Amino acid sequence: MLLATMFCYLFFYTGRQTFGFAIPGIEEELGISKTTLGWASAVLLWSYAIGQSINGNLGDKFGGRTLMSLGAVLSCGLNWLTSFGQSFLSLTIPWAANGYAQSMGWAPGSRVLSNWWPQLERGKVYGAYLFAAGMASVLAFTTSTLILEFDLGWRWIFRVPVLLLLIGGVTYYAVVRDQPEDLGFPPLPKDVPPADTPPSRQSADDCSTESSWQRYRYVLSNPKFLIASVAIGFQSMARYGLLIWVPVHFLGDDWKNSDTKWMSLALPIGMALGAVTSGWLSDRVFHSNRCRVISLFLFLAAACSLSMYLLPKGHALGIPLLLLTGFFAYGPQSAFWALCPDLLGRERSGTGTGVMNTFAYVFAGLGEPLIGWIIESRGETGIVFGVVATACFSGAIIAPLIRR
Repeated sequence: MLLATMFCYLFFYTGRQTFGFAIPGIEEELGISKTTLGWASAVLLWSYAIGQSINGNLGDKFGGRTLMSLGAVLSCGLNWLTSFGQSFLSLTIPWAANGYAQSMGWAPGSRVLSNWWPQLERGKVYGAYLFAAGMASVLAFTTSTLILEFDLGWRWIFRVPVLLLLIGGVTYYAVVRDQPEDLGFPPLPKDVPPADTPPSRQSADDCSTESSWQRYRYVLSNPKFLIASVAIGFQSMARYGLLIWVPVHFLGDDWKNSDTKWMSLALPIGMALGAVTSGWLSDRVFHSNRCRVISLFLFLAAACSLSMYLLPKGHALGIPLLLLTGFFAYGPQSAFWALCPDLLGRERSGTGTGVMNTFAYVFAGLGEPLIGWIIESRGETGIVFGVVATACFSGAIIAPLIRR
């Protein structure tokens, strides 16, 4: 179940993280500014956020298998629709719908994994899941760069990579089952509630008869969970600032003949390695104390991103430093997602993951037009690293409050 979920999510980012590679071509052909294209990116992220708040709960209610597979198929079709856009609206409307389709992947898939893995191994499992997500970024960056390398044009960035997503979605539906009982295995033992859970509250897993409203109310009334959601908001603002605008930085003005475009691949490779490493650290070294891992990684991400800002473009240290920036900026995600079942219980993990991801993408969406505007105002694409450093530092300051 873990490998099948990883296989499917390996292709999800080919449906939403390729936009940065298309920005120079769209700007040249359609005359749409970077600030305006930043809003187009923000619309997808906010649509994704709204979808997360809905589909996480639906994953708890109906199971994650169907939702994740359906999202993959719909996203493939909507990317193709986006590729035929001729104006801001004809690009943005299908791209926004694609954001909702994409939101049918992460939280439902997380619910499937929480059904199959016990509490003490979730950091490792979410780390593996996020490793697949990080490798999905590598795949999205590689296929997009190859399309530009072969001079196929920006429209094919929305057409070719997502065919892999279609294959992943169909395979996932054929292989995965929502819970051990579906294959005749006994269910996992119940989670141990956090030590400071009030006696008046239900135990972490004694909520199988809860309505959707009751799940939302429980999730939104948990102060530690809300602090974690704000912290992941800043982390996601940094993450998408890197994913969308780093390709723009390394493509440069002469994007068809850029000598530095392959440098951007160091970012998602670092992200993939960071995710699996932090998941292992949170379980084995920090004994499921997720907030320490989150704070440590975000402080180091801020330092690396600030160093990237000060480093001249094309410098020999740029590749290893960009890899480390991705490593530390993305790494805390596995600890964040493990907090959802840890704080809320398995039965609410889909709802919690969806709500947390809503916070993440609302913040990420706010960052996109801001970064686009700053780049146009200053005429300097490298400023993205300054914004990312600020966001990472903010998340690092907030994270220790999760445990207090």
